[in-house]
Amino acid sequence: MTQTVDYYMNNHLIHKNRRLSTSTSEWVRSFSCEDLKPLIVCRGPIRKEAMDVYGEMGITHFGILLSEKDSIVYPNALAPELRQLTDSRRVHRVPDYTGASKEERVERIHQIIRIATDNGYDSIFAGYGFMAEDDEFVAAIENAGLKFIGPCSATQAGAGKKDEAKRTALTVNVSVTPGIDNVTARTLLKKHPTREKLLALAKSDGLACDAKIINDPGISLEDLADHILYASYAKGVDLFSIEELCAQVQAEVAAMFKKYPQSRVRLKAIGGGGGKGQRILGASLLTVKNADDKAIAKAAAEAPTLVREILNEVKANGVGDNKNILVELNIEQTRHNEIQLLGNGEWCIALGGRDCSLQMHEQKLLEVSVTQEGLAAAIAKAKAAGKKSEVKALESDLTVLKRMEEESERFGKAVGLDSASTFECIVDRDRHFFMEVNTRIQVEHRVTELCYSLKFTNPKDKKDFFVVESLVEAMALLAQHKERLPKPERIVRFNASVEARLNATDASLSPHAGGMIRYWSKPIEGEIRDDQGISMLNPDTGLFVKYKVAGAYDSNIALLLTNGEDRLDSYERMSAVIRSTTLRGSDLATNLEFHYGLVNWFLGNNVNAKPTTRFVVPYLTLVGTLKEEANKMDPVYAFLQMKKHYAKRIAEQFPDDPQVAKNMSALLDRKGTLITRPMERLLGDPHLLSGWLSMNTKNFRIDDGKVVWLRNPLGVLNETYEYLHMSFRPHKPAAEIIWGHDNELLQQSLRFSRTLREKFGLARDEYFKLNEFLQNDEPQGGFDADTWEQIRSTHFGYEAGLELLGMLFMIGENTRFWDLRVEEDLEITIPDYLTDPDLQARMKKILVPPPVTKADEIVAACGGMYYAQEAPGMPHFVEEGMHFEKGQPLYIIEVMKMFNKVYAPFSGTVDKILIQGGDGIIVQKGQPLFKVTPDEKFIEVDLNEIEREKRALTTKYLKAVL
Repeated sequence: MTQTVDYYMNNHLIHKNRRLSTSTSEWVRSFSCEDLKPLIVCRGPIRKEAMDVYGEMGITHFGILLSEKDSIVYPNALAPELRQLTDSRRVHRVPDYTGASKEERVERIHQIIRIATDNGYDSIFAGYGFMAEDDEFVAAIENAGLKFIGPCSATQAGAGKKDEAKRTALTVNVSVTPGIDNVTARTLLKKHPTREKLLALAKSDGLACDAKIINDPGISLEDLADHILYASYAKGVDLFSIEELCAQVQAEVAAMFKKYPQSRVRLKAIGGGGGKGQRILGASLLTVKNADDKAIAKAAAEAPTLVREILNEVKANGVGDNKNILVELNIEQTRHNEIQLLGNGEWCIALGGRDCSLQMHEQKLLEVSVTQEGLAAAIAKAKAAGKKSEVKALESDLTVLKRMEEESERFGKAVGLDSASTFECIVDRDRHFFMEVNTRIQVEHRVTELCYSLKFTNPKDKKDFFVVESLVEAMALLAQHKERLPKPERIVRFNASVEARLNATDASLSPHAGGMIRYWSKPIEGEIRDDQGISMLNPDTGLFVKYKVAGAYDSNIALLLTNGEDRLDSYERMSAVIRSTTLRGSDLATNLEFHYGLVNWFLGNNVNAKPTTRFVVPYLTLVGTLKEEANKMDPVYAFLQMKKHYAKRIAEQFPDDPQVAKNMSALLDRKGTLITRPMERLLGDPHLLSGWLSMNTKNFRIDDGKVVWLRNPLGVLNETYEYLHMSFRPHKPAAEIIWGHDNELLQQSLRFSRTLREKFGLARDEYFKLNEFLQNDEPQGGFDADTWEQIRSTHFGYEAGLELLGMLFMIGENTRFWDLRVEEDLEITIPDYLTDPDLQARMKKILVPPPVTKADEIVAACGGMYYAQEAPGMPHFVEEGMHFEKGQPLYIIEVMKMFNKVYAPFSGTVDKILIQGGDGIIVQKGQPLFKVTPDEKFIEVDLNEIEREKRALTTKYLKAVL
């Protein structure tokens, strides 16, 4: 947490003092947490945030846990936290946070508890990490006499397990997604279909069942099976095989396909989180109106493989593990909304919502606040602008939000929520469905903190209160003073906030581990950067300390946040933050440019738009088409051709005065880099181009294939330099900004244009009227003939050549960029072609070409941990001498918490397996894995042909702008 977030009350800034012990109020002082001694066992930005908050609260005895797999312990990558926590006795190390198996996980739990008790800690904080929702871990902590800074084990068991949470939701009248929550019980009943057989099984296996339950004749068979299963988990035995579970899931999936035609089904582990342990199947049935049994069976046949992947991913494939999986209808047009909850076991309060729909592979990317106050303000603004459809859409959102907040509080009280948690929902227009509860603090919790603070008031004296602005602080308070804390009042700080997750991913948002950060610019005013302390400078030298991004756990590097009076304000601030951020390194890839393009896409369309969870992949596909088209453009060649065009035009107009043509050529030469440098930047990064096209949507139109400017291109060029963060700044290297002579020419041009507009009393957007004046041969505005002709000539000279910018609009037109749009009711129209899986796969390769490889090699698609088989004990995907087909799975890479199955890009034979040493070996992107003999020879690219194609398209676009 590089900057402290200050507390706002009635628009007045108050620097919050977290040390309650310094208060003049005895009641407030009684809630001091200075004697709390927590061990922080999480990682990433939340670890640094917890350290900072605890320090500000006056907590002096806290420690942190480091894993040997965490990037912060790699050579030359000193943990940023260790620059702050210099006492080595408070830094503790373990091989891994959770272990790779059930046995290792149990061992790690006991190891962490030993570390806590041996070193004088009285509590454990797991943040939003791997252990935060583990009810066994929490129960072990409680049994050891320690506090858990988070929901207690009873709440974890009742709300953290997705199947139990769904059953609880149904009992308290909370809307849930249609599906099956007890497939393991059904699997057991398939083998032992009667009450007598179930009881015989329990007796033969010596399971410790509750006599009251097993002797109750009124209990259903499925509930009885569930009870016996939980007894088997306690003993550590399996009552059915994974193969039998897979077969049952397959049957349930087939039944779901029949019940809900043209739908997909989502399989979801009851544990996990952050997108782990989820798979969707049934894509082949989406467009089939009346699927027959054969088509349904084929689609359902995917289930066994996906079940194994899920169990492997959440490490629930060991003997005695709870292997239950939810089988749910996948709501296609969904928005992912969540409600922040806080409780003490007796009261529960909702703190507004967050829209997390902008995600990919179940991983959130951009999160936006959704509050009653923010929506009310947006409704008032839309009403004032006469936008009836937008008003109706926003009012619907407000109604749904109020329902979700009310249901979440009811659910929280039902499970005895005694800390921070998140109530997650699927929103489908004016309906919502409860999805799950994350019994932990969320990565995006600060989106809520920027909108609300908590005011705790003495029940006996309303003037006696204290304000908490941090959920991490609130969790510590609850751990220390749970029952005594009165229900707080939520106080509005800002109407809107937004968070961008800066991740180690490439331009296609695929994980990119292994890079080194060597420089990170300072935060700008208003930027809130949770970066694990990476951008802290060396206190002795003032230099940046390089940081290794290994990616053994997740892709997140930092969280970038902004706030505002409304969503537009917060988005504009986020755009400024990303624009001003410079991040450099070696073998480093992040999604910073993606975020810049995405934020500006919404700024150019409508920030109140309602994207669904399906938005990002089609958007990325569209960005890929921009890159494919931009790759065929040559701005320097275009500029040279434009010079020839002007030379011919001038020669025809002034056949007897060659000096005029010479002067025009010299003028255009002065503009060469002024125009082509920003164009090359935009053409070189499709994410930047996407944002630029979105922001300039209203600055042009195309008539009969010709670009017509609706705004002065000089102003657009100037804003383009600002958009690219290339405006003139004397302290910056010339390579990063507009060159001095170009800036001088641009500013001269802008001053002339502004003076001319003011002379005619024209507004900035009345470029058409100005051109109409200048088309007149007769002097206008009271100028004499000579001055008038000089004005026209100067205007022509300043604007000559700027037509080239219009070629960028032609790229947008040719790729149908504006077909992806926001409608008046805030719904987003996604053209069908952008949902084509083949196009999506091809554009992914356009955005990030596969690693350079030899014709006889297959190399690692990305960095991470290599696995040769689907699950322990199963056969390897390929063996030496084996023939493989295109699309056949070759290996799995575990990176950023996710298991990514990699498929063969072509067919061939494996000659030699180059990676040795078993599963879990860390590989680097591009590292050779197999020596192969392809079935077909690779055709080398003809560079001359590519050049001819580029010039042909460039010439075609030139005709549209000249």
